[in-house]
Amino acid sequence: MRTHRFALAASAIYAWIAVVAFGGILVETVVIYPNVFHDAPASLAQSMEFFVVTGPADLFPPMGALTVVAATCTLVLLRRYPHARWWIAASLASLVLGEFLFSALYFWPRNDIMFTEGLAVHSAEFLRQTAVEFETGHWLRLAMSGVTAALAFTGLLRLHRSVLVPDRQQADQHEDLHGQRQSG
Repeated sequence: MRTHRFALAASAIYAWIAVVAFGGILVETVVIYPNVFHDAPASLAQSMEFFVVTGPADLFPPMGALTVVAATCTLVLLRRYPHARWWIAASLASLVLGEFLFSALYFWPRNDIMFTEGLAVHSAEFLRQTAVEFETGHWLRLAMSGVTAALAFTGLLRLHRSVLVPDRQQADQHEDLHGQRQSG
């Protein structure tokens, strides 16, 4: 099997993971978070009761790690394909800076304030303000996830166009030269 087949497979898997992650963050932003933050601090307590078995914190850290690993593997496999490599590199940068680093610096402290410390440490008004900040910031995280997915998919398309389309054209030319194709 030729190297570009591995590169194409890795790129397709990475693009799929990035799109699925974007879909998950979209659902979290549009469906889950309005319920979690609609009446803070009371809704925060209700959501903690609801998310006893599993919740977003159980899905997104492993999904994020998987996405970073897939992006890194894809980038290594695309080292010989500059047309696609830079799109994947940009998606990895968007993922690491716009999702992971932004989450660690912006969301994790707010999660501690709202879900660990809560009313025992903070006023109801402070918790409401923190919830508004969290929801507002989450739209940026959603946008960065969309950028990551779009760049990953663009990298996949660029790889396909730069490697497989010329391969198909070469095969067609080879068939034409050797008379293996009948004219219609």
